[in-house]
Amino acid sequence: MKSAKYLLALILAWIPIACAHAQDQAEVPLAHDLTLEAKEARSRGVPVMIMFERRGCPFCTQLMTEFLLPMRRNAEYDTKVLMRRVDVGSNAPLRLFSGELLTHARFARQNGIKLTPTIKLFDPWGNELTEPLIGLTTPDYYGVFLDQRIDEALAKVRGE
Repeated sequence: MKSAKYLLALILAWIPIACAHAQDQAEVPLAHDLTLEAKEARSRGVPVMIMFERRGCPFCTQLMTEFLLPMRRNAEYDTKVLMRRVDVGSNAPLRLFSGELLTHARFARQNGIKLTPTIKLFDPWGNELTEPLIGLTTPDYYGVFLDQRIDEALAKVRGE
């Protein structure tokens, strides 16, 4: 009986850890080092997609919950794109594709980000591959627009 109670306690203790791990796998990570992201993107033959967001932006939250998180959970997108986030108001450090160290906010300014959310797709050397997707004005068609951009960027990265 003691071993059954111990086993139950062990299982109950493990559930929150497993749930947190599953949630981490689905989240779009904040960018920290784009040189590492570029290396991974090169090895996978995919573009790097960056969502420029602002804390408290309701459209950013909508984009994340309705589009990006479902994409992260769909294994097909692992073969199409590497996703990261940049907080346009953050002074968190960010190593750029070139190796230069800036902040999230400064990188956003360098990329001309005025509205959030904005999606940009880059090759592993930091070159923009498509027109950016700015704002979330047409949620009914946004998924189509995003998929078109991803497919266009993917074709350029793979030389198709």
